[in-house]
Amino acid sequence: MSAKECYDYVSTISADYDYTLTIKPQGEIEETSPFDTICHIGVDNSEERINFGNTRTFILSWDWKLLNESDSGTIFELYNDSTKANKGLKSFYVTYGDGHTYVCRFDCALKRKGNSVNRYGINGVVLKILGRKADA
Repeated sequence: MSAKECYDYVSTISADYDYTLTIKPQGEIEETSPFDTICHIGVDNSEERINFGNTRTFILSWDWKLLNESDSGTIFELYNDSTKANKGLKSFYVTYGDGHTYVCRFDCALKRKGNSVNRYGINGVVLKILGRKADA
């Protein structure tokens, strides 16, 4: 079987906000390909499946368990600033470790925790991949 990545299934598009988030995730990265089909089962166990489109979408989930004040502030500002990602209303570019750049938007509420020595964690980050930036 050949190696495949999200990049192989999404189209080249431009982000709403021209910024690339390059702060690497910490721990496990989860890539989910949501099921966009509904199956109706009849009383005789027959099935009718309805597909809601042929566009592939992927969801990325990860944590940043320990960030310095600068990286934490960069992510916090990207999420909250109305001229940037605006809490998931605008897309931006993301690199996360597979060598490609994706167009994503936040698909979660951003939860940041900190302590008295300017160390922060942002857990439960969920990004929806909308497309890709063409490789240079």
